[in-house]
Amino acid sequence: MAYLIVKWLHILSSTVLFGTGIGSAFWMFVANRSRNVAAIAFACRTVVLADWLFTTPAVIFQPLSGLYLVHAANYHLTQPWLVAAIALYLFAGACWVPVVWIQLKMKRLAEAALIAGEDLPAAYWRYDRWWIGLGALAFPAVVVIFWLMVFTPG
Repeated sequence: MAYLIVKWLHILSSTVLFGTGIGSAFWMFVANRSRNVAAIAFACRTVVLADWLFTTPAVIFQPLSGLYLVHAANYHLTQPWLVAAIALYLFAGACWVPVVWIQLKMKRLAEAALIAGEDLPAAYWRYDRWWIGLGALAFPAVVVIFWLMVFTPG
């Protein structure tokens, strides 16, 4: 019974992680394309909050629950599909960590521009390009992890 509960929580957590990521990416991308400083400041604030409330706990829970499931199911961490899933998770995490820092910078710049009644500075748009690039790298990695979790190839 414990295995099934942890498995359910693992799936739920991965859904929260992926859903928050894709939702945040969509809203931030759309807000940025609008060039509306108020909308961008709101999107940045909300994305940063969502990362702290949803993404961070899921990022922590995923490897803990995954390792429990691997142990309980008597899988070996050396199985190629698990090695690939772990490597992809670490790769996505290596993209996410700078994205968190970038989002905080973007939030500060957007709020400052909103308060000053100015356009966003060039630095904001440089961060936006990095934010998009890192997200474009992390997204397929997470999709492949989902595939590996479902199909668990031999």
